[in-house]
Amino acid sequence: MFVVDTNILLYAADGDSPNHAVCRNLLETWRRQRTPWYLTWGIVYEFLRVSTHPNVFRNPFSARDASRFLMAVLASPSLGLLTETSRHEAILSEMIEALPALRGNLMFDAHVVALMREHGIRTIYTHDADFHRFPDLTVTDPTQ
Repeated sequence: MFVVDTNILLYAADGDSPNHAVCRNLLETWRRQRTPWYLTWGIVYEFLRVSTHPNVFRNPFSARDASRFLMAVLASPSLGLLTETSRHEAILSEMIEALPALRGNLMFDAHVVALMREHGIRTIYTHDADFHRFPDLTVTDPTQ
């Protein structure tokens, strides 16, 4: 079980990205496998935000095209979406206590990690080095 971060989805969608081929191939492999893999709703919305933003994404998608890409991903039989459980508040509080430097943009990553911990998932596929700040997390960067 693992989570796929936004940047991997973006590379898979962006044919101009130098990381496109490796991320697209991985995404296609994950879509066909039986092993569970996960996204969060935050990751879904972040993909929509970045992929349609003309100042962030080199060739921004229309909202419709970004949504089509995501709908194809979300149709994967082994994909699940992580949501908060009754343990969310306690896990988030523990993380904030253990990592007092959490602030700003790291809070989005902290939300992803809290959801992962709630669901017993320790591995994330990402190109975002900030995830290395969270202990007991296996960060896999498929672009290296």
